[in-house]
Amino acid sequence: MDLILWRHAEAEEFAASDLARALTTRGRKQAQNVAKWLRTRLPDDALVLASPATRTIQTAETLSDQYRVVRELAPNASADDVLNAAGWPKGVAQTVVIVGHQPTLGHVAARLLGNSEASWPLKKAGVWWIASRERDGDDQAVLRAAITPDLI
Repeated sequence: MDLILWRHAEAEEFAASDLARALTTRGRKQAQNVAKWLRTRLPDDALVLASPATRTIQTAETLSDQYRVVRELAPNASADDVLNAAGWPKGVAQTVVIVGHQPTLGHVAARLLGNSEASWPLKKAGVWWIASRERDGDDQAVLRAAITPDLI
């Protein structure tokens, strides 16, 4: 499977609640640019899963109107929550895009790619594209792409 970890784009600092924080004008542009990059590379049947936070939903909507909000992906979710939602390593779909938050996405990447419990930094609107494969009976994670909005 392909697991794409996409951090929400830049959001306003304050709102009625953390879940209500919306994207800024800059954040909307970041999300649109990254979505355009992703759209040319994703299969049509990619499954998009988003946290219930407004900023992640708005980020996901720049990619597709076909996405699912998953309560377990809310801020402060665990790496296990993300991996379970995606069905890693076999996948609930061949390609799963997780639109989520730091430090959770950093925990997922560190665990899969570095066998570490650390949280690797991921810029707002940044993407890690990780593929699963089996070699000699072992499940492995392979980094296919890492991109930030300022490189697009």
